[in-house]
Amino acid sequence: MGLKIKTRPYGEMEIDERQVVEFEHGILGFDFVRRFAILDSSDNSPFKWLQALEEPGLAFVIIRPVDFMAEYDLVISSNDLEDVGAQAVEDLLVFAIVTIPSNPAEMTANLQGPVIINIRNRRGKQAISQSDKYRVRHVILEEMKKMAADGE
Repeated sequence: MGLKIKTRPYGEMEIDERQVVEFEHGILGFDFVRRFAILDSSDNSPFKWLQALEEPGLAFVIIRPVDFMAEYDLVISSNDLEDVGAQAVEDLLVFAIVTIPSNPAEMTANLQGPVIINIRNRRGKQAISQSDKYRVRHVILEEMKKMAADGE
């Protein structure tokens, strides 16, 4: 059954209920917003949109860390797993929120606060990474260059 929503990137559109994710605690700084939809970007890119259902003007660009890094270790607390009802990290989709400055080549991904989504029950949370190797601002193009260099 389709659900009509208003979105920041695409205006009004119909989505599948399975695209809706419940965030019991919201996203950091936006804890009042509980329901989001994951929208594909229109150009087949690795970027997606995390669109707030109650706030059409609020949408985050997100990307899976594995789409721009050679390796990414999700290290989160058992509380974070419990909050989304997951038994193991394998039950999760993991995204990073992207910040796009005026120069898009300098866009960064927040790997310190990964967005985790339990694929079984569609519950999500912005977790806090327990690893000290990830920062709030990882330059995506730099990471892609490292990945390309490692692949040669």
